Amino acid sequence: MELIEEKLSGIIIDCALKVHKALGPGLLEKCYEGCLEYELKQRGLKVERQKEMPVNYKGVEIKEGYTMDLLVEDKVVIELKSVDQMHPIFTAQTLTYMKLGGYRKGLLINFNEMKLKDGLHSLVN
Repeated sequence: MELIEEKLSGIIIDCALKVHKALGPGLLEKCYEGCLEYELKQRGLKVERQKEMPVNYKGVEIKEGYTMDLLVEDKVVIELKSVDQMHPIFTAQTLTYMKLGGYRKGLLINFNEMKLKDGLHSLVN
């Protein structure tokens, strides 16, 4: 893992904590997504929201691939949730996005927790 990806992860988590502290749990995922995008851009980071990615299947590019919630600095995939209970499929989904896009670092964040640290999951491809 490159140092830059770890440093970016720290900044992302700090921004997510700031958003969660201000808003608390219970809102829709899109609300947290917009606020986190704002906080990251305030830090001067390049952020792509709802980034659509094609899938290469047997040498054919399928445009209806997948959509990442946030991609930071073309290095860290962020998948956001606001759910009562995390399911293993959410981790699998994030890892699949990372694998298909060639990204080594991902963060799965569930904002629907009383303490955000309970909803933070750091993933490595």
